[in-house]
Amino acid sequence: MSGSNGCKQSEQLISLCDLRKDYSTAAGPFPALKGIDLSVKRGEFLTIIGKSGAGKSTMINVISGIDRPTSGEIVIDGATLHTLTEDQVARWRGENMGVVFQFFQLLPSLNLIENITIAMDFRNTYPLKERKERALHLLEQVDIAEHAYKTPAKISGGQQQRVAVARALANDPQIILADEPTGNLDSRTAEGILDLFEQFVDQGKTLLMATHDKEIAARSTRTVTIADGRIVDD
Repeated sequence: MSGSNGCKQSEQLISLCDLRKDYSTAAGPFPALKGIDLSVKRGEFLTIIGKSGAGKSTMINVISGIDRPTSGEIVIDGATLHTLTEDQVARWRGENMGVVFQFFQLLPSLNLIENITIAMDFRNTYPLKERKERALHLLEQVDIAEHAYKTPAKISGGQQQRVAVARALANDPQIILADEPTGNLDSRTAEGILDLFEQFVDQGKTLLMATHDKEIAARSTRTVTIADGRIVDD
């Protein structure tokens, strides 16, 4: 997966160089990303906007390492993710990234605190006796601490998304990736999630969000438009 050397020399926090992703289908390879070049500064709130099928979710998944690129380079804070093994990428992601999914992906048998501490357990990022206290602090940050001992089924969708945001922050990542994080929320709850994102950016974190909603994209500091697997406007 070689690409231009300029990607490695970039002073940006995130650099994507000639990034391509093909999916295998019965009809042959389907190109979801067709040569993406993108740089993101530290502390930026970047929205990737596009219609369904444009490639924005694929872009989030490839940047996070959940999907591997077919070719091209991904350099994040000096780490060449495209050269790492899946285990190495997973370890790097756990220490440096928080990911917020559209459908929450909370574990139904665990209470809200446990859904957050499990992220710390996987990476062993905080002393065992401090993890519950940190989880409670994060639930307070997203204004849902009073439900800490409930399971996800006992709270609303908007509240579950707040827990998902808290979980993404569990290991204090420098980068937060969010794929349609407000797609299943009413407008008032969505505003609350975006308020949280702005607070995190103010604290120095870098945030990349995929959405199809132009009003939501307007809350970010920079918008990139993707169509048919290519960036068409920045």
